[in-house]
Amino acid sequence: MLRYVLRRLLTAIPTLFVIVTISFFLMRVAPGGPFNQEKGLNPVIKANLERAFGLDLPLWKQYFVYLGNLLRGDFGPSYNLPDFTVAELFAAGLPISLQLGTAALVLSLVIGCAMGIYAALRQNSWIDYLVTAVATAGSTIPTFVIAPVYQIIFGLLLRWAPVGGWGDGTFANKIGPVITLALPFLAIFARLMRGSMIEALHTHHIRTARALGLSDYSIIVRHALRGALLPVVSYAGPAAAALLTGSIIVESIFQIPGVGRYFVDAALNRDYTLVMGTVVVIAIFTIAFNLIVDLLYAVLDPRVRYE
Repeated sequence: MLRYVLRRLLTAIPTLFVIVTISFFLMRVAPGGPFNQEKGLNPVIKANLERAFGLDLPLWKQYFVYLGNLLRGDFGPSYNLPDFTVAELFAAGLPISLQLGTAALVLSLVIGCAMGIYAALRQNSWIDYLVTAVATAGSTIPTFVIAPVYQIIFGLLLRWAPVGGWGDGTFANKIGPVITLALPFLAIFARLMRGSMIEALHTHHIRTARALGLSDYSIIVRHALRGALLPVVSYAGPAAAALLTGSIIVESIFQIPGVGRYFVDAALNRDYTLVMGTVVVIAIFTIAFNLIVDLLYAVLDPRVRYE
């Protein structure tokens, strides 16, 4: 197992290298730059800014300078927020995104899996049809529809929660973004769990367990659930990376100062370093959670071995 983990960590290095390289040159290929303004900037001032940030260097040299800084853990300064470095912006925004993402992930996993299991145990009943309908609706309605509806109903009409903003990170400020983030993933987890649980309950070893007179609790929890969780775990890896690194749409609508909102502002303002830093952080989270998913496979399924 340890050897497998080390191999995966070693393969993550060239993967990150490819992601950084592609992202770096794609950002430069697009027309415009961080100091291009609609009204135009004085050419002398623009030249001085580009010289100060090293943007007057040849593209290949900019690339190697950025790689060298990145290897030292330096994401560079923000071009459009010159008083802050990218690392400082992440230090302020990433904990907020992690709080919202963790809460949304736990909520969607617990409720979604519970709904899926209950629907599978009541297959073809009205409960099963209801869960399937709710899960289908939840997975098709986009977050940019859910968020304004929540704001109108609970923020403007009922006045139970703020319309947006982070404030001091109180529960009232978090509940809207967490629910909006969780609903689509909750629906997908419910559908995945329902389908995999139905399949698991019809396998030969479950039939043998029933024939031996094992209790329903033992059959479902100790035998069927472990196999049924595999598709859910597979999807939970990239879902966790997406949730924990911030949702671009949700953080923008609710005006949450997380990583997702920084990514939107940086993309609009062509803030190269901030966009690149966000891409690197998301890539690291994705690689890490995919590794965790592979390790969980061996825990859930005894047939899986990484030797």
